[in-house]
Amino acid sequence: MSQLTALATRARSVPAKVMTASARLVAVDATRGIALLGMMAVHVLPESDANGQSTWSFLIFGGRAAAAFAVLAGATVAFMTGRRRVTRAAAMSTVAALATRALAVGAIGLALGYADAALAAVILPYYAVLFLLAIPLVFLPSWAVALVGVIAMTGFPALTHVLIPELPVPTLLNPTLSYLVHQPVALLSELSVTGEYPALTWLTYLCAGLVVGRMNLARLRTALGLLTAGAALALAAWFVSWALLNHFGGLAQIWAAQPDSVLTESETTDLLALGGDGTTPASTWWWLAVDAPHTGSPPDLMGTTGTAIAMLGGLLALTHLRQPVLRRAVRVVQAPLAAAGGMTLTLYTAHIMFINSDYDTYDSATSYLLQVAAVLLIGLGWRASAGRGPLEALVSALTGRARRAASRNAGSDTPTPASAARPVPDDTRGLSP
Repeated sequence: MSQLTALATRARSVPAKVMTASARLVAVDATRGIALLGMMAVHVLPESDANGQSTWSFLIFGGRAAAAFAVLAGATVAFMTGRRRVTRAAAMSTVAALATRALAVGAIGLALGYADAALAAVILPYYAVLFLLAIPLVFLPSWAVALVGVIAMTGFPALTHVLIPELPVPTLLNPTLSYLVHQPVALLSELSVTGEYPALTWLTYLCAGLVVGRMNLARLRTALGLLTAGAALALAAWFVSWALLNHFGGLAQIWAAQPDSVLTESETTDLLALGGDGTTPASTWWWLAVDAPHTGSPPDLMGTTGTAIAMLGGLLALTHLRQPVLRRAVRVVQAPLAAAGGMTLTLYTAHIMFINSDYDTYDSATSYLLQVAAVLLIGLGWRASAGRGPLEALVSALTGRARRAASRNAGSDTPTPASAARPVPDDTRGLSP
């Protein structure tokens, strides 16, 4: 009788564990979904109004949506590697999987190079470099990954500030496959340092996501900790930037250096108000105190990392609501967001293709609302019928084959470590473009 009771107890406990893990993944996917809608808003809706002031959509999503994608890319890497430090036994298969993922994502991004950069700067080629940079990070303990992230946030913006005058002037166009043949050095320079989403400074986001992805995201304490820490980071970034620019005279120094800047007065005003294209001018070090979207300054990196972590923590915390009505309401709201977030590579690609096609003949507000409806409905329908998105399935198949081939060549009997083979942690559906 005692054995039957024990078996029954274990049987009852399994669904609860599965639901907890499922709720965690729904929250992660829902965060991706919000980031996707935010990036679409930045691409489609106007940045400023007739008075030159930021619109509400740009105030909310400008710089933050793309940063959330990058943070979640780090979390995806953590899930791919079993949410723990990769061991020597799994080294070859892990390297092969990440390198293949980088090549696949980069190829898709370069294929989208025909897209008008004035409408949208395609982020996927930059992600390819980030996935390559993730390879050495997965072998480090979490504290070391966090340290690399801090160095990337504080040191790489300064390094970029020094390197910009010595590097080729970025075109800020979407690179195509021909760049690999005709302009490989300029392409590497732009993807790594001078472009819209420079991989070296964006390593901050990747490290943050990798550390977060290794945490026990099913715990309420973790969710509340992420929410609190993320909000604190965002607030601290704003305050530090405000103090440096206004109390310590940084803003006056920026304007004093205007004659040596490559920007006009109007462009300088826009950069301070609306943000930049991945970097800031090298006319004065005080530019690194600016907290504006896509400036790549320490306050920008810290603040946008904070908002991404806080958003994830908040959505994770909502999965722990105990009141049945509220819990059902959260599930109803999160379901379409999570469905879209589970196939963001496919939907992001479709979004880029649509806004560059002759079919997008609508005004910005109508176009955005139609795309939001399409993304949510397609996500729900595809998840219910086919599961993974088509591009996600393709990339997953390629990385799986590369992992198995590397394991065979290394003489391993098991293609992946036991921790990475678990179906729940190994969540690579979203791919986070």
